[in-house]
Amino acid sequence: MPQRGFDAAYYDKFYGRGSVHTSAQIEHLATGVHSLLAWWGLEVRSFLDVGAGPGFWRDWYRANHPKVRVVSTDVSDYACATYGHKKADIAAWRPAWRSDLVVCHSVLQYPDNAAVHTAIENLAAACRHFLYLEVPTAHDFDDVVDPMATDMSVQRRSGTWYRRELGRHFRQVGGGLWLSRDSTVPMYELEMPAGDRR
Repeated sequence: MPQRGFDAAYYDKFYGRGSVHTSAQIEHLATGVHSLLAWWGLEVRSFLDVGAGPGFWRDWYRANHPKVRVVSTDVSDYACATYGHKKADIAAWRPAWRSDLVVCHSVLQYPDNAAVHTAIENLAAACRHFLYLEVPTAHDFDDVVDPMATDMSVQRRSGTWYRRELGRHFRQVGGGLWLSRDSTVPMYELEMPAGDRR
């Protein structure tokens, strides 16, 4: 995936004042996701953050669950140098290990379709149990996101497109969570949309 300007100016613009995702908001999100996984009986021992940006998820895990193995990656030279991530492009890189929880937050709207297809294959290979995914769809860009605080120069795809690609490897749980089809975590029938059972 080309870097397309994920430099200091990008981070100042989208992670400065008025940012949609602040560290405090990610603390709430990470707490909720981790707690849901604990409710479902999963002890998170390994965590991979793909496209970690300022590293809010990584920092939350290190502060609150220091025994969890944490790896954070980003495609941006600037982000890696500034925030201490491993340099990796998920459209080209497949980790040699699997993590209990993989987070891919606001990444997949940037690459082209072929690269996203490969990225999802690599995310699936990296994910032992749960993927937390946030990616705005065409509908979201029209009706949900704040255009003053969001990078609008991205690929606009339908939710149907993403669900089709993700559905090859994951079952949608809701709230941004997707369960690997290889996972042994049991789920009640009504915890998933109809038609997304095994």
